[in-house]
Amino acid sequence: MLVHRNMPAGPEPLLKTIAPDRTALVVCVEGLLTWDGLADRCAREGMPVGLGPALSMQAIHGGNATHDTRDAHNIAVRRRGGMLPQASGDPEARRATRALLRRRWHLTRTRAALLTHVPQTNWPDHRPALGPKIADQANRHGVAARFPDPAVHQRVAGARALMDGADP
Repeated sequence: MLVHRNMPAGPEPLLKTIAPDRTALVVCVEGLLTWDGLADRCAREGMPVGLGPALSMQAIHGGNATHDTRDAHNIAVRRRGGMLPQASGDPEARRATRALLRRRWHLTRTRAALLTHVPQTNWPDHRPALGPKIADQANRHGVAARFPDPAVHQRVAGARALMDGADP
């Protein structure tokens, strides 16, 4: 380990600090989403980068407390010995698509929960079944009107509005 210090976040201070030793240097970091920019910059500068998976990095011996000094030393020793588990960094061209899919996953699960919630609201009142599946937007018309209780009516109408918004 050649340099260990706290410095301002950003690629410029790092590149300035490691400038004297750049030819014989491998940058190793814990592979978190926040380090993708550093990995891209190092790749553009022609420097090799090692990303360690965050969960494997937690398993490094040293107890529950984490200290940057100890972690940096452990990462350096593991990299030198070939024992640093490799994380797969997202290529810059695919990163936006993967971020979109990560965000859509939450919306998909929320929509599925709402599609389950509305029929379950119907069961305690022993009302007739809703009929066609409400997953199809055309089958949702008038579902909230089936419930005479204003609170239930409002809750089902809100669920329908959320589903309609999540469909596109």
